[in-house]
Amino acid sequence: MASADPNRAFMKDVKRIIIKVGTAVITRNDGRLALGRIGALCEQVKDLNSQGYEVIMVTSGAVGVGRQRLRYRKLVNSSFADLQKPQNELDGKACAAVGQSGLMALYDMLFTQLDVSSSQLLVTDSDFDNSNFRERLCETVESLLELRVIPIFNENDAVSTRKAPYEDSSGIFWDNDSLAGLLALELKADLLVLLSDVDGLYSGPPSEPSSKIIHTYIKEIHYQEITFGDKSRVGRGGMTAKVQAASLASGGGIPVVITSGFDSQSIVKVLQGEKIGTLFHKNASLWEPSKDASVHEMAVAARDCSRRLQNLSSEERKKILFDVADALEANEDLIRSENEADIAAAQEAGYETSLVSRLTLKPGKIASLAKSIRTLANMEDPINEILKRTEVADGLVLEKTSSPLGVLLIVFESRPDALVQIASLAIRSGNGLLLKGGKEAMRSNTILHKVITNAIPGNVGEKLIGLVTTRDEIADLLKLDDVIDLVIPRGSNKLVSQIKASTKIPVLGHADGVCHVYIDKSADMDMAKRIVLDAKIDYPAACNAMETLLVHKDLAKTPELDDILLALKTAGVNIYSGPVAHKVLGYPKADSFHLEYSSLACTVEFVDDVQSAIDHIHRYGSAHTDCVVTTDDKVAESFLRQVDSAAVFYNASTRFSDGARFGLGAEVGISTGRIHARGPVGVEGLLTTRWILRGKGQVVNGDKDVAYTHKTLPLQSGPLLLDQDSVKNL
Repeated sequence: MASADPNRAFMKDVKRIIIKVGTAVITRNDGRLALGRIGALCEQVKDLNSQGYEVIMVTSGAVGVGRQRLRYRKLVNSSFADLQKPQNELDGKACAAVGQSGLMALYDMLFTQLDVSSSQLLVTDSDFDNSNFRERLCETVESLLELRVIPIFNENDAVSTRKAPYEDSSGIFWDNDSLAGLLALELKADLLVLLSDVDGLYSGPPSEPSSKIIHTYIKEIHYQEITFGDKSRVGRGGMTAKVQAASLASGGGIPVVITSGFDSQSIVKVLQGEKIGTLFHKNASLWEPSKDASVHEMAVAARDCSRRLQNLSSEERKKILFDVADALEANEDLIRSENEADIAAAQEAGYETSLVSRLTLKPGKIASLAKSIRTLANMEDPINEILKRTEVADGLVLEKTSSPLGVLLIVFESRPDALVQIASLAIRSGNGLLLKGGKEAMRSNTILHKVITNAIPGNVGEKLIGLVTTRDEIADLLKLDDVIDLVIPRGSNKLVSQIKASTKIPVLGHADGVCHVYIDKSADMDMAKRIVLDAKIDYPAACNAMETLLVHKDLAKTPELDDILLALKTAGVNIYSGPVAHKVLGYPKADSFHLEYSSLACTVEFVDDVQSAIDHIHRYGSAHTDCVVTTDDKVAESFLRQVDSAAVFYNASTRFSDGARFGLGAEVGISTGRIHARGPVGVEGLLTTRWILRGKGQVVNGDKDVAYTHKTLPLQSGPLLLDQDSVKNL
């Protein structure tokens, strides 16, 4: 769902709406009618009519439909010899005459099926010269609307005084877009919706990657910036005509939205105030600056700052991290005060205990974060590391080097400590960063962002790390695939799934943390007890906490297993069971095996052997972190080799699946995907590679004079990339 646009709050007061549907919407690429789209449009109109809206339609398409029909009829009636002759273009007025009856018959049939009455009103440009006609027209429409009848307008091209419907653009109106704008003013509509074959007005041709949708048109800003592409493939004027009609109507006080007619709920979404399409409003220039520009500028600024950061020496980048760590410790009291305010607000709002737990910066957390940042700073510089050197030919050396990804967008829920980890990793890896935290941690995130960015030197710029403050901006940021290089969502399954479905930018992360511990029949049960308790109760809200305990069937009803289950219950864990365990232990049945509790709860189930445990994990797990507890080396190796998860452990708690505990310094998240990075993602997961070729004037010239050697060279010898410290010492 698109975000709500505060500038469209007036939609709640709309009663009379004019909907103009273009030829490109109601016809397919082959010229035939797009019955599915027309049907969806009629269903929307029916629903609006039932809700009390006064709906007026302006439809194009008669000429296009008539042309398709006449071409077929001409083909049927032509001899083979006739078809060899040059074919004259069909007369537009004849096409309109043939197509109009068929188009209206279709509308009538569809509306009749929906128990709605429709009417046809054909008008010409010259009709509007007559003031009596205009008055009678308004009276007729008022009568129809009072009877809940849908008036459907179309220009009567068959008897139009124009020389040709697709060429002459003179007169009071010159196409159905301008007719819709004129009718909106004449009939005093509250809203005009122009349905197109694209999502709205773009800054350039929609097919060009650099073109961005304009959600609110402001003439003073956009008029000179817009570059129009080709006109409609079948209609008369395309987007140019729509913008002219929208400007005419909005200038007269009628709000206009240009949006896609391919979306089966587009009109409903417009009336709900969602931020779709392009809004034209007479007061648009008085509103606050569009977020469309601000979020793009924020992303571009982050990229520019990241390039300046990359140009610093390794020691200069390291110093920034030390300064950030010092600043966090120096401002600990202020940070904790803001965090406590967030916690109090969350508790008052009735948030779940698990969320409040993730929100809390516990005593010692700031010191722990500062320590992690210093550890990260002291790690080997990850940027411009030579990963491979190859002699391509004599005197021609190719180097594969590590390089920052560019700009990262991190969307996270609840945990303000994640902001610190992510920001420090971005600085160490030379990436720009945009952050969006949950509203429940707004005060914590704001103060942490301020403390960190204040520690960034002016020659890099505090805009290296941007903080997104409203949910509306996320939808716009997810469209910036030309500026943002990677999105990392950290939060619920719903959050991750929504982001994956809403962007073309690569997404790194995991939707679920359904982690398993399997206790084999050979397990040291004292060890198993320690691991199970730690995996579940150390931090139940973490994504690496155990959610399902799998137990070998031979351990059912043993005192050792009873002891583990009793310890879980004593710790406050609610135990649920699978079908087999339910019969043996009597615990309530779990709703699903694929369930992330994120709280003091878990599922217990018995399995036949290690292979059954592996099969269960593959079927119900989330490929996050899974553990086997056993003293049988063969069982352990089978589990470690076969379980296809990002992290697989042997006799160790799942809680070790963490970037800091892995020695990564910090983590930006955990990835369960299989491309680029997997498991806890530290600095290395935020890097890509590039190729550096050093030559002595070689050219390809058809490979005539090149003797390729492709010899691997040692990394420590030959010409190396010089960092800034080395340059200064030359």
